Amino acid sequence: MSAIVKLFGGGGKGGKGPSPQEAIQKLRETEEMLTKKQEFLEKKIEQELQIAKKNGTKNKRAALQALKRKKRYEKQLAQIDGTLSTIEFQREALENANTNTEVLKNMSFAAKAMKSAHENMDIDKVDDLMQDITEQQELAQEISDAISKPVGFGEEFDEDELLAELDELEQEELDKNLLEIGGPENVPLPNVPSTSLPSRPAKKEDEEDDMEDLQRWAMEAM
Repeated sequence: MSAIVKLFGGGGKGGKGPSPQEAIQKLRETEEMLTKKQEFLEKKIEQELQIAKKNGTKNKRAALQALKRKKRYEKQLAQIDGTLSTIEFQREALENANTNTEVLKNMSFAAKAMKSAHENMDIDKVDDLMQDITEQQELAQEISDAISKPVGFGEEFDEDELLAELDELEQEELDKNLLEIGGPENVPLPNVPSTSLPSRPAKKEDEEDDMEDLQRWAMEAM
């Protein structure tokens, strides 16, 4: 037991274990070492196979020894395959655990930051602030509406009277335009009658004779 502890560098109970990053790095180094050992064994197996084929008919003893070595190499290769599978599984589990640890650490950090940000916040004060903002926005809108309304500054007029006056002005303008269009210079004169005037009646002639007698008497009296 103590030999195993020494082999893996185990210490006392209070010894600090390796970090996940260190363990992952160690496992990767072990994977690389075993992969190189695999390549070496595969080459040795091929060599022993060639020796067995070469001495199969000439030197049976040498051929058998080569096949025995080949079997040992194949057994070691199978063991390394199993070991690599175990190490890969362990490394992947460590990587996932390390990822989860980092995620939880960052989430915890963010939660503390959020708590610190909300530490001086009171929900009642926030509600009051939002209500004040809403009231100020409504007041600003009312002020804008009041400013944008047209103001007569005390001059109030009856709209009906203004419309009646406008109608009169329009009628005067219409009459003026009609006079300009149909003025006296454009009105055609009547034609001169071609027939002679009728003769005076007899009574009219008697009146003229009386007037002449009256004028003559006046001259003699003078």
